[in-house]
Amino acid sequence: MSDGRALRKQVPRAAHAVWAPPAGRDALAILRARDELYDPELLPIRYGRMLASPFAFYRGAAAVMAADLSESAATGLRVQACGDCDVKNFGGFATPERNVVFDINDFDETLPGPWEWDLKRLAASFVLAARENGLPEEDALETASSCVLAYRRGVRGFAKQAPLDVWYARFDESDFLKLLPQEPRARAEERAERAAAQRGSEFDYPRLAEIVGGEPRIRDDPPLIFHPEKAQAPAFESMVREVLATYRHTLEDDRRVLFDRYRCVDAAVKVVGIGSVGTRCWIALMMSENEGPLFLQFKQALASVMEPYAGESRYPNHGQRVVNGQRLVQAASDIFLGWAKGPAGDFYARQLRDAKVSPRIETFDAPMLLAFAQACGWNLARAHAKTGDAAAIGGYLGKGDAFDRAIAQFARAYADQTQSDYERLREAVEAGTIVATP
Repeated sequence: MSDGRALRKQVPRAAHAVWAPPAGRDALAILRARDELYDPELLPIRYGRMLASPFAFYRGAAAVMAADLSESAATGLRVQACGDCDVKNFGGFATPERNVVFDINDFDETLPGPWEWDLKRLAASFVLAARENGLPEEDALETASSCVLAYRRGVRGFAKQAPLDVWYARFDESDFLKLLPQEPRARAEERAERAAAQRGSEFDYPRLAEIVGGEPRIRDDPPLIFHPEKAQAPAFESMVREVLATYRHTLEDDRRVLFDRYRCVDAAVKVVGIGSVGTRCWIALMMSENEGPLFLQFKQALASVMEPYAGESRYPNHGQRVVNGQRLVQAASDIFLGWAKGPAGDFYARQLRDAKVSPRIETFDAPMLLAFAQACGWNLARAHAKTGDAAAIGGYLGKGDAFDRAIAQFARAYADQTQSDYERLREAVEAGTIVATP
């Protein structure tokens, strides 16, 4: 850890507390520069969702923060970064062994980059989430610093472990439940049990599908799930066939054998979360010979928002970048994780849902949000320890709370900046320069 301690002379830990907008900074210009990458029909929905609150704006503005973080203090130590590490991008899901674990679950922006960028984005998201929930400012800052504390202790602990032990480390539902106060623990246990019992596509099938003309078909639920209009249907069907064919070849041999036991019977467009609204996304309903369903989700993969500042991806396909980054970072990944190339661009695929437990952050009180922050901090530490120099990072962080306090201060300042950026978006929508649809 001595190498990490030596870095403090070059980059004092207090330097991470500083946030000062770079000269000429224009958050809306950064957002608009990426508009051309998205489906123009979905852009108003994207901006409409970002208008919901400063936290919603933050979740859709990963490109803005990537630009800002490139101007902030960094040690030069790199990891496989999530790239869009906010509180909403953590949750529970089933492993291939059918156990429910808690981990990072969004990797659209993953790329090798500075470890500080993930941690700063995560800490600022906790301040914004706490404010949105109406919690006092001292609770918001305590939550952010507790997240960093869990990260710091986690990294230093992993630095002392063998690489295999770090690789196999995971945070399961029992680990998460231990952090919770008694009352929310009972509710969380109930949710975990329900998710464990309702895992797999067979539980989604009655809600997402129907029989039309004797054939299974995805149920339209506009504007979130819908089939393309008749004029666009042939091109969409051709794209689906091409993507499925190229996706199949990216699966491991054993997964390919499993995939081949299913046939695609229908596909439909799906509008996804704030960070991905505007990208092309669709779901495929696969059926086995004995009518067992499998839902796969295909999401378009664009260039990472980190690439202009951290370097281009070494993969020719951005879906491949997402998949390999996810496999590197997560404790366990979906068995159907793969990528594809299609006429509309690069894609990656996974099961639509598999015992997925999404956090209801908007309902969290201070103790619940604090526990969640500790869980997220530990998981981010494990992810960075798997792919970076945990000893150097741990040595730099140290045993004291100097770094924790610095990041909490940064998180508060950046949350204030996000509030200002959000107000600018509102003004632009009111002026008609940006179109937003609720």
